[in-house]
Amino acid sequence: MKHNLYIQDVTLRDGMHAIKHQYGKEKLKGICSALDKAGVDAIEVAHGDGLAGGSFNYGFGAHTDWDWLEGLSEVMTNAVLTTLILPGIATIDDLKKAADLGVKSVRIATHCTEADIAPQHIAAAKKLGMDVGGFLMMAHMNEPKKLAEQALVMEAAGADCVYVTDSAGALMMDGVKERVRAFREVLKPETEIGIHCHHNLSFGVANTIVAMQEGANRLDASLAGMGAGAGNAPLEVLVAVLDKMGAKHGSDLYQLMDAADDLIRPLQTRPVRVDRETLSLGYAGVYSSFLLHSERAAEKYGLDTREILVELGNRKMVGGQEDMIVDVALDMLAKKKEA
Repeated sequence: MKHNLYIQDVTLRDGMHAIKHQYGKEKLKGICSALDKAGVDAIEVAHGDGLAGGSFNYGFGAHTDWDWLEGLSEVMTNAVLTTLILPGIATIDDLKKAADLGVKSVRIATHCTEADIAPQHIAAAKKLGMDVGGFLMMAHMNEPKKLAEQALVMEAAGADCVYVTDSAGALMMDGVKERVRAFREVLKPETEIGIHCHHNLSFGVANTIVAMQEGANRLDASLAGMGAGAGNAPLEVLVAVLDKMGAKHGSDLYQLMDAADDLIRPLQTRPVRVDRETLSLGYAGVYSSFLLHSERAAEKYGLDTREILVELGNRKMVGGQEDMIVDVALDMLAKKKEA
């Protein structure tokens, strides 16, 4: 790279959540091509819950991951095609399939206290010659020092980069600063640090910049903030801020602005923004992809989505427990009837 920062776009993975994983194949290919021409360093493509995430529990996609990935590497001349897997959902065989379709980089995602389930997948990805990132989700639920200990587990397994992943959009700037600093204090100099922020408290861009200032160089973002909850750090906004700061990156601001407004916003049947429900995600510290599941449960049982989200936060529910949201709603309904 001729620049210091590595910009990874997640419009076609985290952004899947915002439209219930319903990207059409040709639309996805067009967005991928636009991002590549705009100069981002990596483009992540998969079901919102990673490879093989399409299921009754997480939601079925318009296509399989293999259909989405097929032919993408042929339209990309600049960016690295990457994907994401969650051990327990995707298998090493799924990773091999992705590699055969041109995927060169992968993030192995675990809950922020469960890095010990990632080494087998990290080792398999390295054996395939992939660039590998460790992805510690719900980072606000683990204190900085202990989160850094989890990062060390991923580094020891061979990860090239480890991410502070604010899946709930619940971290504020000091929390990001402390976690990235804790990583830098214990990780090897050659191990990169990544930051992935959701926008539920409107800190997506600010938290990304703070992380960069503390030593993170891999920055996640998405066009028009397309992502779960209130979305991710908006890519075009982040790049505008980086331009004003004089930070070195390879992305073209105007092309990203055009892609955000012309290609992404028309797809948003539910606007990706901070509103009473998505704000509640960050306030309660709840996994951003819980939003649509909670809204459906609230409508079905006559409850307030915000109250469901806060209760999920009280119970410290984490990604993978989407099927429990209905149970929580039924508990709340029973208590209301008793009152």
